[in-house]
Amino acid sequence: MTDIKINQPDKENDVNGVKLSAKDFASSEDVRWCPGCGDYSILAQVQRSFPDLAGIKKENIVWISGIGCSSRFPYYMNTYGFHTIHGRAPAIATGVKISRPDLSVWVAAGDGDLLSIGGNHFIHACRKNVDLKILLFNNRIYGLTKGQYSPTSEKGKKTKTSPYGSVDYPFNPIPLALGANATFVARAIDGDAKHLQAMIKRAAEHKGIAFLEIFQNCVIYNDGAFDKLTDKKTRDDNVLYVEHGKPMLFGVNKDKGIIMDGNKPVVVDVGPGKHRVEDIIVHDEFSDSRIIATMLAYMTDDPSMPTPIGVFRQVFKSTYDGDVEEQIANVTKKKGEGDLEKVLFDANTWTVN
Repeated sequence: MTDIKINQPDKENDVNGVKLSAKDFASSEDVRWCPGCGDYSILAQVQRSFPDLAGIKKENIVWISGIGCSSRFPYYMNTYGFHTIHGRAPAIATGVKISRPDLSVWVAAGDGDLLSIGGNHFIHACRKNVDLKILLFNNRIYGLTKGQYSPTSEKGKKTKTSPYGSVDYPFNPIPLALGANATFVARAIDGDAKHLQAMIKRAAEHKGIAFLEIFQNCVIYNDGAFDKLTDKKTRDDNVLYVEHGKPMLFGVNKDKGIIMDGNKPVVVDVGPGKHRVEDIIVHDEFSDSRIIATMLAYMTDDPSMPTPIGVFRQVFKSTYDGDVEEQIANVTKKKGEGDLEKVLFDANTWTVN
């Protein structure tokens, strides 16, 4: 069994009247990822975003992680942290949130960690709407254990554990989260710093489960997996930035858009003598129906379509931890404070001779 490591902030922090900076969230630990790893960018954008989180004190932030390259994250954040066991980060984070509802609880997880052994914990955290912020570092490979194919690796992927090509169909994390009824679902890319910071802040502001998938490049075992989305020559024609209330336009000159052909989204040209901007689907991230969000989610699997980036869906309902707290308060009001000794030695006991 893996040892559990608890990280505490390097120093006490008085935030009264003091504007924090990214350095205030950087621990004294040496950051040890492979040179060029996308995790460096994610760490930098988190540290740059956190000083701007309204109403969240530094001493009330805690990071929970499982096992994998991404799970080193708590060591590098000058906040409270808990490095736990493979796949169990959402379950342990749920316990933290229930016992300390005043905390802002974040989870750092890789695709192998969260979606394989941790898959069941993940979907039930989404289903329950626990007030957690889950960042999925998706590089479509197992990195720490040296390059095996993961639950998000594409079919036909050649790795050490699939030398002739994987025959598995991969998970698409976004429709998985939507199907589990997550109340905030979004996607970002490690190299797009400004947009990633915006998505981190949006996740922080959400009350309930906030799932942010981050496409992250593994420079050693899956280098270039997202080149089409990050290369300056190709990204504009392959990335669709979705924003609430705005038409789904993309391309260098925003001259391409998405319309519906029956129940199927298709790409069309926009301009004089072509389709009008008014013809293009307008994104609605607050729709309860999940139709637009699900359509966008499955566009990722279609090579003829651009890859959506941004907030797919955000809805609001009571949280699991909030409901537990309310239930305890109601029962306590009705029956009074509990008596552990009475429970242990009540009538429902027996003696074995």
